Formats: sequence, structure tokens, C-alpha cells
Amino acid sequence: MRLYFLCAVLFCFTSTLAQSVSPQIGSRANGIGYASAALVDAWGLFNNPAATAQQKHITTGFTYDLRPSISGANRTAAVVNIPVGIGVTGIGAYRFGDDLYNEHILSIGFANKFGLASLGAQVNYLQYTATGFGNKGVVSINLGGIAELTPQLSVGAYVVNVNQPALSSDEKLPTRLVAGVAFKPIEKIFIAIEVDKDLDFDPLWKLGLEYFVHKKFAVRTGYNLNPNTGFFGLGFKTRK
Repeated sequence: MRLYFLCAVLFCFTSTLAQSVSPQIGSRANGIGYASAALVDAWGLFNNPAATAQQKHITTGFTYDLRPSISGANRTAAVVNIPVGIGVTGIGAYRFGDDLYNEHILSIGFANKFGLASLGAQVNYLQYTATGFGNKGVVSINLGGIAELTPQLSVGAYVVNVNQPALSSDEKLPTRLVAGVAFKPIEKIFIAIEVDKDLDFDPLWKLGLEYFVHKKFAVRTGYNLNPNTGFFGLGFKTRK
């Protein structure tokens, strides 16, 4: 029944634009509305690839993004970051969807810090599978950078699918240009503003705020414009 419904929806349109589900993920990024262009943490491989450059130890992360109101829209991901002396190597896996339609991403990236700036690059293998339509795999490249202008002010930018891989003769994966600013007026507060521009759509504006009410406990919130979306999250740091 779901397959018949999908086919009926597809036949209602005479033209469409290629659009992948955003791989941005991670509880901290989610809590601040994915305003993560200048956010430095272990999930940089799925946000800004330069963000992992400051990882000093082997780090791992696992996440599951559940969407109860939208059947088949759940996401899951895992990441490992390994310092290798001259930088940090990251390996990640991502999945969106269900048995009817799904997207998979395998990523490997490298990031390093040069003075005030961090630079990162990654290669992704993306596979799209739709029941009755087979599957298609392509290779894409992401590039990113973060600069700490002062201890309080950072800027970040990255490009997703810079090589615009083609799914068919007339259909390419969308390229996204993302740039943002992060401000820490005091150690406990992190404020981020970001613009996310898909070349085929209007820009998406993001605002995020993180506040550590205690050295181990954080409250996060965020808001996106176009489309309008609100976010909220809580964070807890363990002793290690």
C-alpha cells in the first residue's frame, strides 16, 4: 500500500529538484537548531568537517534521531575520530529512512589546525535505495574551515557536495553553502548565527544558544527561519 501511495505522489509532479535529507546530526547541534558551522565537537564529520581538528583523544559517538509523527523519517549515525599526529581522521556512517526508501552515507575525513584556523575535508559515499526503483551510489566531497578570531569570536564555513555528483544525466545532488558566526561572551554561554544556502532554494537562517547552568549541565535552544522551526535540548557532561 505504501508503495502504491508513493507512486501516485510521484506521478502528480511534472518536474522536481533533487533534494537529500540533511545529514547534520548530533545532540548538541540539534539542541541549538543546527547552527553548527562554528561548533567544535566530535560530530564535525556530519556538520563542518573542520570541527574535529581539535579532538585530542580518540572519541566515538552514536545517535538515533526518532521522528514519531513521520513514519520512515528516522535517522541514525555513528562516528569515530582518531588523532594521528598531523591531524585528526574521522570515520562515520549515517542512515535515513526505512525499507521503502532509505539513504546511506559512509564518510572519511581529515582535519588539522594551523594557528587560529582549522581546515577539514571529507569524502562521502552516498547510496539511495527506493523499493521498485533499485539503488544508486555516488561519491561527494565536503570542505570546511573554522577560524578563532578571538577567544570569544569564531567564524566557520563549509561546502557540501562541492563536486555536485550526478545521480542521472539531468539530476545532480544539491550543493549547500553554509557560513556562521559563534560568540562566547562568557565561558558559560555559546551563541551561534548561521545561514545555510542550497543553490536551488532560498537561504535558511539559524540561531542557536547554549547556556551551562552548571559546569556539567547545559540548556540549549535554537530557531530556524524559512521554514520556521524551534529546537530545545539538555546536555550533561560526565566526569571524563
